[in-house]
Amino acid sequence: MQTSDKTAREIYQELKANPTRKQFGFGRKAALINIDPQKAYTRTDLYPTAYETDPQQLEHINDLARRFRTLSWPVVWTHVAYMDSAEDAGVWGTRTDTPDSLQNIKFDSERSEFDDRLDIDKVNDVIYLKKMPSAFFETPLQSLLIWHQVDTVILTGGSTSGCIRATGVDALSRGYRAIVPEECVADKHESYHYANLTDLALKYCDVLDTSAVVDWLDKQQ
Repeated sequence: MQTSDKTAREIYQELKANPTRKQFGFGRKAALINIDPQKAYTRTDLYPTAYETDPQQLEHINDLARRFRTLSWPVVWTHVAYMDSAEDAGVWGTRTDTPDSLQNIKFDSERSEFDDRLDIDKVNDVIYLKKMPSAFFETPLQSLLIWHQVDTVILTGGSTSGCIRATGVDALSRGYRAIVPEECVADKHESYHYANLTDLALKYCDVLDTSAVVDWLDKQQ
């Protein structure tokens, strides 16, 4: 195992400046998968479980969503919420039991709500409730992507080390090209955030500046 005195941020920035592997690249058609941008994770003024990496994250997500709708490409939003009994959280909900615990994001609670700053088209966008980290796990996401003949997924939301990573790995495992716009994902601590961006870029996804995703979308008009 290699050791280093460098921070996770420094290691990521070095990789970004000097990529060691070629990118997967974009395919023919993409879907935008916005993973859990709900108040429990976005409202840092309200909840200790929330996090912010780029203060313009939600603006970037809204911009991407508008561009996807212009192309009539799928825009998907996921969120998590659980029963009062928390039995639908399974073993994931057994490690802690505090007001901030995952399994205590209850149906119809403020923590389960999407951030009010998001521009969600509740008629034409797709909204999935999920229970586990990956947006693919026990949701109809893959069926939706097959129906739309999508070969590329753009992943936004959080957390980078949790649900973004899980969805990125699942996307690759299912044969999709997965793109992570850097400014559109966030985590609780920069160490987790940048370490996982590094690992995703090395193995499972293309981690790009959001502007690169916008440029590609503009060329699809």
